[in-house]
Amino acid sequence: MSILQDIKDSFRQPNNTLKQLILINVIVFVVLIVLRMLLTFTVGPEVYGRLMSFIALPSDPWSVLIKPWTLVTYFFTHEGFLHIIFNMLNLYWFGQLVREYLGDKRLLSLYVLGGLAGGLLFILFYNLVPFFADRSAYAVMIGASASVLAVVVAAATLLPNYTFNLILIGPVKIKYIALFLVVLSISGAVGSNAGGNIAHLGGAFLGWMFIKQLQRGSDLGRPIHGLFGFVTGIFKRRPALKVTHRRSTASAPSNGNVASSSYAGKPSQLEIDRILDKISSSGYESLSKEEKQKLFQASQKE
Repeated sequence: MSILQDIKDSFRQPNNTLKQLILINVIVFVVLIVLRMLLTFTVGPEVYGRLMSFIALPSDPWSVLIKPWTLVTYFFTHEGFLHIIFNMLNLYWFGQLVREYLGDKRLLSLYVLGGLAGGLLFILFYNLVPFFADRSAYAVMIGASASVLAVVVAAATLLPNYTFNLILIGPVKIKYIALFLVVLSISGAVGSNAGGNIAHLGGAFLGWMFIKQLQRGSDLGRPIHGLFGFVTGIFKRRPALKVTHRRSTASAPSNGNVASSSYAGKPSQLEIDRILDKISSSGYESLSKEEKQKLFQASQKE
């Protein structure tokens, strides 16, 4: 099977948000590498620079008004190999936790909202704080770090005592990993990548706020869910209309519940929704052993 077919299959599979986010970042990274080489060797590096100006986020508010899509494209764009590797590894590790306990939709909304929060804070600081305004009248930013840090802090807020085994260090609770990344961003806010680190802090705050609001019963990602549902609904192929007839004497299901689990051993969607709502209101630690087992079963591929 070709690589192209594998990519198509990844985007056709339902509930595959984490893999799709990583693939989009990797595809954009590879395409930019190829374009940079081709344009540099043919028409010159200036053309590549103009291309990047259409997807990187500028600090100038008027430029953002002219190119509003850069508020989204910037957090799918990388140029450095170590930059994308570090971001995608963190997205995979912490995204797995968010996906398992909160679902794919909330992982997607966290990623998008974290990137938007980081981008807006970057623009605000470069236009309202004299330290940043004096350094550069026109700065640009790329990278998924704000989105990724939103996912990291969200996972640490939801499951603070969950433990990762780090190479050469051993078991570490993820709340300390998140704290280290936040402190690292604060220390870098006056360095060479000041704008990027300010954006990290915007994403981190959004991740913390997202979980806190979710536990209070308010989902900040609802507008994102609705927008993506509308867009996917436009492109989704509608099934052909079929008219069937059956006799009125046909027997109905004995339990009258058509929303039950489709097969034995697999919890129904209603059960999973109830468990996710309980996590949102009371946290993962409030689940019973049976509820945790059902959540684990639902996370397994069919």
